[in-house]
Amino acid sequence: MVNKTATAIKGGAAQGVLIKDMKVSRAMRIFRAFNLVFLLLVVFLTVYPFLNIIAQSFSSEGFINAGQVNLFPMGFNTETYKLILADSTFWNNYGNTVLYTVVATAISMVLTTAFAYAIAKKDLKGRSVFIGLAVFTMFFNGGLIPNYVLISSLGMRDSIWAVVLPNAISVFNLLIMKSFFENMPRELEEAASIDGLTQYGVLFRVVLPLSKAIVATMVLFYAVANWNSWFQAFLYLDNPDLFPVTIYLRNMIAGVTTAGSAGGTAENVGQIAANIQSVTIVLTVIPILCVYPFVQKYFFSGVMLGSVKE
Repeated sequence: MVNKTATAIKGGAAQGVLIKDMKVSRAMRIFRAFNLVFLLLVVFLTVYPFLNIIAQSFSSEGFINAGQVNLFPMGFNTETYKLILADSTFWNNYGNTVLYTVVATAISMVLTTAFAYAIAKKDLKGRSVFIGLAVFTMFFNGGLIPNYVLISSLGMRDSIWAVVLPNAISVFNLLIMKSFFENMPRELEEAASIDGLTQYGVLFRVVLPLSKAIVATMVLFYAVANWNSWFQAFLYLDNPDLFPVTIYLRNMIAGVTTAGSAGGTAENVGQIAANIQSVTIVLTVIPILCVYPFVQKYFFSGVMLGSVKE
């Protein structure tokens, strides 16, 4: 009996080794090596531009103009950082951007979640009409001038609402959330309803706690879009105190406020112009880089869950 057991164990171990060897064949090893090299190349091509921007932001004018800056700073220089960070206008516009991003993202999430949850109900009357109206806006809109006239007639020009309301719902994000809610088991909602929860109770106490992945993904999408947005503010805002930081950076890069807004003097304007774009890009992207690690784990799963329908 002992010998049979030992033989069985040896046979199972040998079979496991054989299966392992079959799985890791020569072709598979070649594929893995090729895949690793390819992915490393993609990572390098993705990261290199940003590393180059950081290096330029700390480099001197002559080295940048000569094209000698790659991954590491040349002629270490922090003068532009000092000038921009000492400018009160920059911090005021930066605060505006934070405010606009938070408010706009909150409004977008409330509207998108409510709309998506409603049209995900297959027994909703007029469901196809609502979906059709939403999809229609992806391909057709009123145009720039009608939108400008509408915002002006509503009295929203030169206010925060001109920035945060016009693009409150992204149809792309809406359809992803709709697909996610459709794939959620109906039995959970039915059980919650039997327990006495209202429709709002089901949404807030059952559906949303189970939707952290898609909610985090949508928050990231909306936050990045609102943080980088500048055209709405450029079009509807006239008061410089209301400008987001993207307008400030646009003016800096264009040279409109290089000497004035940055506090530059005649002798250092040339130095600022050489790496102003790199410095402003770095300062703008830092908050997104700080937020992304906290939602990155939800990002992939949220998009996949909202895009695949059973």
